[in-house]
Amino acid sequence: MNFSLHPTLETDTHPLFVNADCHLLLHKNATLPWLILVPHTRETELHALEISEAEKVLGRCRKVSAWIQAFFDCPKVNFASIGNLVPQMHLHMVGRKPGDACWPKPVWGHLTETSTYTETLLAQIRGEVAPILDSIS
Repeated sequence: MNFSLHPTLETDTHPLFVNADCHLLLHKNATLPWLILVPHTRETELHALEISEAEKVLGRCRKVSAWIQAFFDCPKVNFASIGNLVPQMHLHMVGRKPGDACWPKPVWGHLTETSTYTETLLAQIRGEVAPILDSIS
């Protein structure tokens, strides 16, 4: 399948990991740890995937969510598949903790602060998440 990222996802994120099955992206706003998994599929809805494919996608999301909790010390990870403005299937995993920039509200429409990742931190994140996703076949 010829796959390309939606332009909004390309603009708003840092690429962390790419293989034949998916892209893992990091939202450029470093105020909250916000990762986005983009499965390489023409389907736009998670429930439309074949069971085996959905299990693989959700397995990746589970691994990434656990990593977010550990790396960023977040007791909660919000998980969403929205796609109202970006019709390409993409799954959001956002680390949350009491007192964060939006707590306890959802990030959508409430994240007004902005900050950026350093190149050093981006390299560290890439180095840690790649092996996690590479281990899932």
